[in-house]
Amino acid sequence: MAGIRKLLIANRGEIARRVIRSARDLGIRTVAVFSDADEDAPHVDEADEAVRLGPGPARESYLSLPRVMEAVRRSGADALHPGYGFLSENGDLARACADAGVCFVGPPEAAIRLMGDKVEAKRRMIEAGVPTAPGHVGSEQDGATLRAKAEEIGVPLLVKAVAGGGGRGMRVVRELSALPEALASARSEATNAFGRGDLFLERLVEGARHVEIQVFADRHGHVIHLGERECSAQRRHQKVIEEAPSPAVDETLRAAMGGAAVAAARAIDYVGAGTVEFLLDAEGRFYFLEMNTRLQVEHPVTELVTGLDLVALQLRVAEGEPLPLTQDELVMRGHAIEARIYAEDPYAAFAPQLGTIVAWRPRRGEGLRVDDGVRAGQVISPFYDSMIAKLVAHGPTRELARRRLVAAVRDGVLLGVGSNRSFLLELLEGEAFVEARITTDVIDRWLAESPPARPRPSARAWAAAAILSSDDGTAPRAGGAPWGWRSTGEAQWSLSLREGDELRSLRVRHEGDDRFVVRGAAGGDETVALRVESRDQGSIAIEHEGVRRHLAWARLDDGVALDEAGAAFTFVEPPPQGAVDEAGGGDGLVRAPIGGRVVSVAIAVGDEVEAGQVLLVLEAMKMEHRVPASIAGRVRRVAVAAGDQVSARQPLVELQGEDDEESKA
Repeated sequence: MAGIRKLLIANRGEIARRVIRSARDLGIRTVAVFSDADEDAPHVDEADEAVRLGPGPARESYLSLPRVMEAVRRSGADALHPGYGFLSENGDLARACADAGVCFVGPPEAAIRLMGDKVEAKRRMIEAGVPTAPGHVGSEQDGATLRAKAEEIGVPLLVKAVAGGGGRGMRVVRELSALPEALASARSEATNAFGRGDLFLERLVEGARHVEIQVFADRHGHVIHLGERECSAQRRHQKVIEEAPSPAVDETLRAAMGGAAVAAARAIDYVGAGTVEFLLDAEGRFYFLEMNTRLQVEHPVTELVTGLDLVALQLRVAEGEPLPLTQDELVMRGHAIEARIYAEDPYAAFAPQLGTIVAWRPRRGEGLRVDDGVRAGQVISPFYDSMIAKLVAHGPTRELARRRLVAAVRDGVLLGVGSNRSFLLELLEGEAFVEARITTDVIDRWLAESPPARPRPSARAWAAAAILSSDDGTAPRAGGAPWGWRSTGEAQWSLSLREGDELRSLRVRHEGDDRFVVRGAAGGDETVALRVESRDQGSIAIEHEGVRRHLAWARLDDGVALDEAGAAFTFVEPPPQGAVDEAGGGDGLVRAPIGGRVVSVAIAVGDEVEAGQVLLVLEAMKMEHRVPASIAGRVRRVAVAAGDQVSARQPLVELQGEDDEESKA
């Protein structure tokens, strides 16, 4: 076929930017698509052309097949790359491209449909001789049948969505009594995320590793694998850290797993990039999980150890070229590790964090790669996945790659939205990861048995925040003169700052020569002495107890944000005394913890509820979030209904406490 001239990328964020880079290197013009929520996103600016799809919700934009194909028509693109996520594993998109005479940069429609049906995929793998875990893959979906099959399989088992992915539509069942709730919850989440609620059951292989094989096939009958990736560092079946090669795989096991993956691809006449996922137990036995008929989020670690550009390889295969190497020519060099930076709160059940990024400066350097899709000033919305970036480190050894990744996570700057950076640092520097003893259940067991504590700002961070908060933003710094950031010229002043749930009363005294003493920064009446060595719009250098440190910072509407050793803190001035405490809830007013869509409401006016009882379920960033009652009492008002879109901190339910009712009796 003729070469691709203009490529439309039916995706967003770092995915679209990644495809644009490789297409540009091959001399291919690119077309971005965007929703109203992404109008100012970097991928829109970087493409040669861009087409608006529709409103923010994915179903009305990126997941709308008619709108995507209309964008193809309007732009005149002769090829489409689906990225990963959204429509990337949608057989209808492949069919629509074929009908429109557009090159689909992906596998054949039949392969997508087959492997997208987890039940049929498992049947086909059994026929191909690929090892699979015990389970039930029947079409019967009634509760009685699934209960009977669960009893045959035994616990622990997994309830999995036929059309699932990314841990959504998946539940672990350890007691058969919990099966009905798991079925209902998985079915609801899968229906909302994928439009299909069919489920199947599979025996849970505990203490296993998640190892996947990257395969590539061309249109000339050549199929090879590009080695494995270790993806065992997972939380609730969602990958957190990925690396290549796997510390648990030697040459013999790699050949066996790679051979099984190639057999899987051949069994379905596969073309293009695909990933065959396996569970690997402690005895070296491996079992087929699923095949993803697309490029994976974690593909950069494979690129770094093989030296191959997988997106460019996809494009060349789509143009009809043969694979440029044979299996014997594959060489893997060094080690690569990837960490996913999410806008989420690891210390509040990993709730997605919404808001505006006020600073984003990732660390760059030797052996480091950053794949991101955001920039300062961009709003993290409730409509999409909350991933900010992928930080990838490469080195000749696993330990050097790990140390480089730790530095990248710690020294990058992300302010304005909460993130999982501190959590990642604890994980990367923990004994289990350092010694490569990570299995799929390690993180969840860690969180259940000894969850990490929320980082707290140091006394010097409180002191720096007090000094920065005293800047009126207009007066220039006057070296040697009284502190130029105070328009009043006072030598000392008082203020209160809140960081998280801690409120401190502070008193700042300027002692000249850029020296300050802050009372209350260490708690109580203790003082902290600082010298401000330098300060600009993004960084402040302070000397404390003879040590000079640089802290990244940014101004907020109601305070300042500071980054200290990989942890970001927000210091805000509390509202005047007597103002309503918006962070409350003990008064019975239940607010939305995040913005999203109301999936279901479990209560009605007049109902009696217990503290902690689930009142309703929100869907945001492809995940369901249960909203509990803040107090025990009676439901006085329900302000929302299923299907409503709500913003963070919007009132949802009003409860009348038991004490209030007794006082009125």
